[in-house]
Amino acid sequence: MPLQNRVTPTGDIVATPHRGLFTGNRGIIHDPATKTLLNKRWSSPAWITCLCEFRGWRRPVMARRSWTELFFLDEATAFAAGHRPCFFCRRDDANRFRAAWQSGNGASKVSAKAMDAELHRERLDRGKKRLHALPMPLAQLPDGAMVQQGEESFLVVQGRALLWSAAGYVSGARELSQPMLLTPPSTLRALNAGYRPALHPTAERGSR
Repeated sequence: MPLQNRVTPTGDIVATPHRGLFTGNRGIIHDPATKTLLNKRWSSPAWITCLCEFRGWRRPVMARRSWTELFFLDEATAFAAGHRPCFFCRRDDANRFRAAWQSGNGASKVSAKAMDAELHRERLDRGKKRLHALPMPLAQLPDGAMVQQGEESFLVVQGRALLWSAAGYVSGARELSQPMLLTPPSTLRALNAGYRPALHPTAERGSR
């Protein structure tokens, strides 16, 4: 049976055999004896996205009382859920993200702690995922932004909406009537400022 450790664009953590391109964490939120999640879904405001392997290190999943290994289809999914790049295993990406975040949000010398505090406000509403109104038409959103309509999540690529699934993006663009923004607004502004998230290979195939 797969462990409950896969993060959806809405920030929920579900069980699925698919693992995706990235791992990451929100602190310690599991019991290593049973490899099951605790009732809480974060223990730290630092929600980060990491490499699945770094310098030959591969962590045994949920095996010890250390941070809880979570998995993401791709970086756009992690961003939508409210995560950011890790400054340890993804330093170059994290520095590029911070530079774009500062440029897009009109800030300077922003610390990781300050970004985490802002993201925590933007991703949650009384413990639940916060949705935001679109700041521009969907077709003008940057590649890598994600939106929600009903119970379904969509990736925006070249102005087109692709349906998210745990296995990848479903081929064929969708017409959406009243989507809401999943990606935190400050992260969206970083995307507009030039940060390009790593997307699952199915995003390219699906956008054709």
